[in-house]
Formats: sequence, C-alpha cells, structure tokens
Amino acid sequence: MSSVVVVGAGGHAKVIIDMLIDNGVDVAACVANADSAPYRGVEVLVGDDSLAALRARGVDGAVIAVGANALRARLGDEAEALGFSLPSVVSRSAQLSPTAVIGDGAVVMPHAVINADARIGRLAIVNTGATVDHDCVIGDGAHVAPGVHFSGGVRIGARTLVGVGSSARPLVTVGSDAVIGAGSVLVSDIADGLTAYGAPARPTNHTGSTHD
Repeated sequence: MSSVVVVGAGGHAKVIIDMLIDNGVDVAACVANADSAPYRGVEVLVGDDSLAALRARGVDGAVIAVGANALRARLGDEAEALGFSLPSVVSRSAQLSPTAVIGDGAVVMPHAVINADARIGRLAIVNTGATVDHDCVIGDGAHVAPGVHFSGGVRIGARTLVGVGSSARPLVTVGSDAVIGAGSVLVSDIADGLTAYGAPARPTNHTGSTHD
C-alpha cells in the first residue's frame, strides 16, 4: 500500500489521520462534504467522482473514517468496488495479542487492548482506551466506543454500537444492529435491533440505530 484516501473529514477522521501519519502512511486526500476543513494539511476533495479519480492516480487504499455503522459499511463496499483495498489501521499505542485477528478496514484506536484470540470484524471500530479480552468477537461494522471493557468471550453483532464507558460480563452476546447506551453494564444477552441501557442493561421498545 503506497498511499491511502480517507473517506470522511470529521472528528473521527482526524484521529485516524493522526494514526496514519504516525504510522508513516501517506494520506493522499480526504473525500468529504464541501464544508469540511483540511486537517494536518491533507487536501479535502468533494464530489462523487473523487474516489474514482484518486484510484486512477494510483492511490490504492481507502480508510473509511465515518462513525455511522451502516454508512461505513456501504462506503467500504463502494470503495472496494472501485478497486481500493481496505487496510486496517492500528494505533502504535494499542496493545494487540499476536493471536488477535483484525479484519479489513477495521480501526483500533490509541490505548485500546485486544487480547488473545479476539476477532475484530471488517470495518469495525475499537475506539480509544477500549479493552476487548480473550476470545471476544466484534462483528463487521460494529463500533466499540471509548472506554468500553469486555470480559472474555463476549460477542457483538454486525453494525452494533456499544456506547462509551459500557462493560460486559464474560460470554454475553449482543445481536446485530443494536445500540447499547453509554455507561451500560451488560449482564445478559441483547437481541438483534434493540436499544438497551442501564446497569444492568435492559432493552427498550425502540429499534436500534447505528449512528454514534
């Protein structure tokens, strides 16, 4: 991978740009909305044809720096269809077990910990200071927010958001497209598509949303 384009230019993208530069990766440009400001001198390009033009210039990797889970998954598919690879991005300050598996396009933020035989799915986010203990499985496109702590064997479904500062006892399973509110304590399983919060976390009657 010689250079990457960052898709997105918000706060989440800023942290990813910092990580890429710290890792010695050339960031060719950001592709974002017209009102997005450059960060650390990285050019912001606007328009649906910008990605295709960058690929034609030889930019071969795309990092999807968007917090909304379903949108991140869709943008990742579109970038792959244009011929981009989806490299994982791991902060130099993160701690990863040599047996952990990090999926394509996943992001592991500063001071996160991924322990033995944990699996982080495609385009998932493990955010700042989160800990994912042994044998956990984080689904494709899921977002583990800052300061979340998972005990061993926890399973988080695709496109699910686990809010900041939440925690889970061993072996809890949360389904796909769910939302766990900030500061929640997961002591029992949560089904697909539910919003749950509290200590212990209890489902509400609302359908989950995968925006951060």
